[in-house]
Amino acid sequence: MKNKRKNKTFPSAFEDAKAAELFIATPQTLSPSYRLAYMDHDFLLRDELRSARLQLELLKPELILKEQDIESTIVIFGGTRIPERKAAYEQLAEVEASAGKDLTNESLARKVKIARSVAAKSKYYEEARRLSSLISKASKTSNHFKFVVVTGGGPGIMEAANRGAYDVGAESIGLNIVLPFEQKPNEYITPELCFQFHYFAIRKMHFLMRAKALVVFPGGYGTFDELFETLTLIQTRKISPIPVLIFGREFWERIINFEALVEEGTVSPEDIELFKYVETAEEAWEIISRIYAER
Repeated sequence: MKNKRKNKTFPSAFEDAKAAELFIATPQTLSPSYRLAYMDHDFLLRDELRSARLQLELLKPELILKEQDIESTIVIFGGTRIPERKAAYEQLAEVEASAGKDLTNESLARKVKIARSVAAKSKYYEEARRLSSLISKASKTSNHFKFVVVTGGGPGIMEAANRGAYDVGAESIGLNIVLPFEQKPNEYITPELCFQFHYFAIRKMHFLMRAKALVVFPGGYGTFDELFETLTLIQTRKISPIPVLIFGREFWERIINFEALVEEGTVSPEDIELFKYVETAEEAWEIISRIYAER
């Protein structure tokens, strides 16, 4: 990134950092206290600097996305454990082969059942990929909207969504986060729009700061977290309403009984109208495109 300066009176931080490298080694200049604060890695990682790191993590993607003229995004969430169809059925075949006919073994029977369930849900990988292609292709030619797909940057449904944009030669964003286990960016994210976060809270803000719609596929805790945070923000009017589309009514109604929340009096009837169920990429895109074409 080029260092742009409007005021030439003072040297830039970049210029001073370069100048600071020319010091003569003495006990004083070799002391950690002598380092420029913004060049002192150990200092920036101190617990007391958390507020500064939060601000930096908010600012870095914000500035880069502004420089890339990205103002409107479609957020796609979903499980990391839902692979494309071929990989899912290969995995199922391996599990079934290792189990053999001994499905009286409870552990083996459970593994087979899970593998079959994952294979059945692999259709959502294809739907996410196709939806992203539809969004990205239309946005390249539309006068009504210029949407960029954004995901959590990992495997599974996120990979599928970044891949769909890649398929049609469009850019897409990946908001990765540092985790104790592997979480490398998928290969379909536009490299210049691939970010890494330490703080979940700041990452969530970036998901929604430019969001014009949220599309949620079957997933686990992370997917639920993002879905319910968004619904809460809409419900409490902390953000303007956006379309929230949930793929796979059968999956979600089995996992979460939204109607029961109404019956128990813990949410209002209108609160479950904040989202719509969809089953296909074409259905989802028709809803999103119609809303923004009308606006």
